Amino acid sequence: MSDSPYLFTSESVTEGHPDKICDQISDAILDAIIAKETELAQNGYVAPDGQKADPSKIRVACETLVTTGLVMLAGEIRTQAYIDFDEIARGVIRDIGYTRAKFGFDADTCAVINAIHEQSPDIAQGVDDSFEHRNQDEDELDRLGAGDQGMVFGYACDETAQFMPMPIHLAHRLAQGLANLRKDGTLEYLRPDGKTQVTLRYEDGRPAAVQTLLISTQHAENVSTDTIRTDLQKHLIEPLLDEEDIPYVDAELLVNPTGRFVIGGPMGDAGLTGRKTIVDTYGGVGRHGGGGFSGKDCTKVDRSGAYAARWVAKNVVAAGLAKRCEVQVAYAIGVARPLSISIDTFGTEEVDRKRIEAAVEQTFDLRPGAIIRDLDLNRPIYRQTAAYGHFGRDCFPWEQLDRVEELRSAVES
Repeated sequence: MSDSPYLFTSESVTEGHPDKICDQISDAILDAIIAKETELAQNGYVAPDGQKADPSKIRVACETLVTTGLVMLAGEIRTQAYIDFDEIARGVIRDIGYTRAKFGFDADTCAVINAIHEQSPDIAQGVDDSFEHRNQDEDELDRLGAGDQGMVFGYACDETAQFMPMPIHLAHRLAQGLANLRKDGTLEYLRPDGKTQVTLRYEDGRPAAVQTLLISTQHAENVSTDTIRTDLQKHLIEPLLDEEDIPYVDAELLVNPTGRFVIGGPMGDAGLTGRKTIVDTYGGVGRHGGGGFSGKDCTKVDRSGAYAARWVAKNVVAAGLAKRCEVQVAYAIGVARPLSISIDTFGTEEVDRKRIEAAVEQTFDLRPGAIIRDLDLNRPIYRQTAAYGHFGRDCFPWEQLDRVEELRSAVES
């Protein structure tokens, strides 16, 4: 980026935002299928057609739509497990906090329509038995083909301890803070829907100060915007920004700039799975491959590949090889091995970029089967990704810094 001063903005949304409700329902369904299939496999379950339960064989592409009083599920799923789709959807909605009709949505009274069907056998055959394996490749990790074509990106930088860009990091923390204040009873008038947006001023390519904060939060009917502003400054903004140690005193603060946000959630706007891809990733910093994440099992490389690309980029920056790193990986459906791997360090590299690329290819195996093995992705860990970002939280396996020393050694060799 330019050394001249500039502004950059990123946004986040709360777990009660309509699109995020959908992401969480889709991922809760995925988690339930993984957990049940794993339990069946451990108990030696065999279906009437002779198929054994096996969590590595499940295929999930679950889409959710929400609108006033309605949840609709669609997509393609292959599993030996039976799960209660209706109850899972209602449970997510209940956990988020839509439990009363006056909030605009109610977990117990909304309708749930299930239009999920089985995965296409044309897609399944290439994923289950890849192009390479069908052509007599003996490497078992080549058996699993990519679940779709496309390119994925991963990004990391040294702006925060989480190796995330500062604007999206702050936006997520504000959004999660809104939910915490609502759930712990500190600000009981808050409702589940909300958005945050942070504009930072950069100087010499580094975050220098907060320029503008925008918070829009659903609220009870009888509370004023002035009250919300004062309470958020006291309980959310000042404690958070003091902890982050970034100047904000002169920042402009916009709170519910329309003047009213009582009607929210699915009553205020329809929601869809996979519609908040920039919120889910890096807040507009770096590029995006285009595919959403939620509701997809880990054979879908637009999910697992993006996680692996972040894993690579974060380890590159943590190893001190560059201050910023973006990794692109391209896949073909039914083919195990990536078509290309590209690395951009934006002129911040400490060693020649070609050496970094060679070290990455030596250190990381980016075939889908290897990614699933190395990051242990056949686990019910996905619902927690579906709000407040898929990156920048240490609870996710793709955030581990386990290849730093290998990368350093590979660069030096």
